[in-house]
Amino acid sequence: MTTDLHHDIGSEFPELKDKIHLLKTENAHFAKLFDAYHEVDREVARIEAEVEPTSDAYVEERKKKRLALKDEIFSMLKAG
Repeated sequence: MTTDLHHDIGSEFPELKDKIHLLKTENAHFAKLFDAYHEVDREVARIEAEVEPTSDAYVEERKKKRLALKDEIFSMLKAG
């Protein structure tokens, strides 16, 4: 089992910290994606820590959702 359960956006893209903050405060869609990403990330971390037992299929679906959100967030960060 991994000890690094969280994949915080700030940790994932430290070089874009200022842009992340700017978009969170000025772009409602980005802020919504950011919050959704962290909600899914926390859920996956709880599952991986065995705090929330669930099926393998469900955790894989949540990981795919997290990756899709991360990809969309990264696209927005790189766009402008």
